[in-house]
Amino acid sequence: MERRLKDYKKFVGKETIERILSNASALSGLRLIHINSTSKGGGVAEILSSMVPLMRSVGIEAEWKVIQAPKKFFAITKKLHNNLQGADEEIKEEEKKIYLEVNKKFSKTKLDYECVIVHDPQPLATISFIKKTCPWIWRCHIDLSAPNPSTWNFLKNFILRYDHLVVSMKKYIKKDITLACSIIPPSIDPLTEKNKELSKSFMISYLEKNGITLEKPVIAQISRFDKWKDPIGVVKVFEKVKRKVDCMLVMLGSFASDDPEGFAIYKELREYCKNKDDVKIIAKHDTTLVNCLQSMACVVLQKSIKEGFGLTISEALWKKTPVIGSNVGGIPLQIVDGKSGYLVEPYDYADCARKVVKLVENEGLRRNMGEFGKEWVKEHFLITRHLNDWINVIKEVIR
Repeated sequence: MERRLKDYKKFVGKETIERILSNASALSGLRLIHINSTSKGGGVAEILSSMVPLMRSVGIEAEWKVIQAPKKFFAITKKLHNNLQGADEEIKEEEKKIYLEVNKKFSKTKLDYECVIVHDPQPLATISFIKKTCPWIWRCHIDLSAPNPSTWNFLKNFILRYDHLVVSMKKYIKKDITLACSIIPPSIDPLTEKNKELSKSFMISYLEKNGITLEKPVIAQISRFDKWKDPIGVVKVFEKVKRKVDCMLVMLGSFASDDPEGFAIYKELREYCKNKDDVKIIAKHDTTLVNCLQSMACVVLQKSIKEGFGLTISEALWKKTPVIGSNVGGIPLQIVDGKSGYLVEPYDYADCARKVVKLVENEGLRRNMGEFGKEWVKEHFLITRHLNDWINVIKEVIR
């Protein structure tokens, strides 16, 4: 059965639910479509899995379509993604041609709606090949603070055709973007398999089935295998931690169908860790395992170099586990430094290690940070707030 807004009353209260329903009443019957590049793997697909049913539950006729394309297209769009986050990867004219051809082909999909929301660069150029009959919104989930100039100039031509831009943080709004912009931080869904409350005995058993025992304190990083998540840097931090406390590191990740780089990063990490007995690397899409690991770890890391937002942080905080994350992208919005965890500079491995040790050795500090973190997420990063933000933007765009 699809998720309904009233299912969240136990988290946010009756008044909040009634306020959202009242706000959404003006959009009843609105035909709306979300377009992205994958139905599973990665934060966007996860959000849409909850957001689309919730939009329906408040009266919006929401749908979701995924752009279909060959592997070479996703290799190209991964380079576009990387360059938007500041990389300098060559994108040849032939690759741009393939990118545009796939978007042109997708534009022949029937898009008879009253509002279209396009997520990230993969389907961005579709707007160039259609006769626009309704407002189009581009929702960019990427850190746009310092994009590669060449890639930015290429994609900007398509962005400027949209009616509205939505980003996660104010600093992602570029000065040369003249269209209307809104800021909507992403969110977690407390009712999903990944975030619902589980019994301690079940979690211990489930971790053991996956080769994780709690005989030693567990440090964890849960994220896609991606160079921006600095997986080898996480292991280097752990090597420093091990000199002070006996513990183990678990790195859990999966592969998104629109991210062809992932397997190469995974293989590189496996090779680096082949003689490290206390480092466990798990590559599987298992939301129950994510839940158990985030709940039972002493400390969760998110040591990204760049990060559009990093929802794994809010996921862990929701489970009362303190998080140490890099002071980049959307991470500082989620971690209140010294209250729910710590912020560190991406390449300061020594400082990160010191803070891991401090938390491993101090159960009371972990407990206090966990309590604060859960309340912070409840107030700022649950999907009910996210839904209401979207309702406000859609009302503004279609009026």
